[in-house]
Amino acid sequence: IQPKLVELDLKGVVYKKEWSVDFRLHENGLALAYNTGDVQSYYKTKFYTFELGLTKDFREKRQNKNYSFSPLTSSRSFIYGKVNHMINVRAGIGFKKYLSEKAKRKGLAVGYSYSFGPSIALMKPYYLVLIYRGSETQDGSELYSHEPYNEENAGKFLTLNDIFGSSSSFKGFKELKVIPGIQGKFAAHFALGAFDKYVKAIEAGIMVDLFIRKIDILIETPEISNKPYFIKLFASAQLGMRKN
Repeated sequence: IQPKLVELDLKGVVYKKEWSVDFRLHENGLALAYNTGDVQSYYKTKFYTFELGLTKDFREKRQNKNYSFSPLTSSRSFIYGKVNHMINVRAGIGFKKYLSEKAKRKGLAVGYSYSFGPSIALMKPYYLVLIYRGSETQDGSELYSHEPYNEENAGKFLTLNDIFGSSSSFKGFKELKVIPGIQGKFAAHFALGAFDKYVKAIEAGIMVDLFIRKIDILIETPEISNKPYFIKLFASAQLGMRKN
């Protein structure tokens, strides 16, 4: 008499903790996030997230005039009409849920995730190198001045012939302005080996940032207006590790 064979359907281990890093691309920029979570069951994980990213206005257009006033110094490309860089700092609490049954090891698990929390916009002034010609200076010489946009230089800031190029990206960090807000995300979640030791997943979804006032990225004109919110589609790759 042969004993009945036991069918082994290896599922793996349900871990208690996990951490991961997200590399996210969205319609207006990119972001890098760190997540740490409590695995409440195979189907559900509660996580906390911290994210740093950049957001641009989709109407930005980079230009280059290819000027040079010395063998060692040439003009840098610039964005016409830009007044601020926007740096995003986001934090939040979220949940990840799987809809599918446990697959075999290395199988694909399908689910969704959502998160919400505070969002901060750090506005860094955008500096241009402006040209002051002989008729505008006391000694009649030509002057190159690194300046952010303000009411005094508004006309020169928008005159292409008076723009040499952009300044260093490091200029303006001492003048950061903070604008608080809230944010939220919802995404479809696809995990490879969702109960393995290593986190390997991709997500695609929608993210929203809402601030207490307009975010001034470009100079406002009758055709261009800034807004206090951003609604963006995104895709992200997630890598990390689970442990007990």
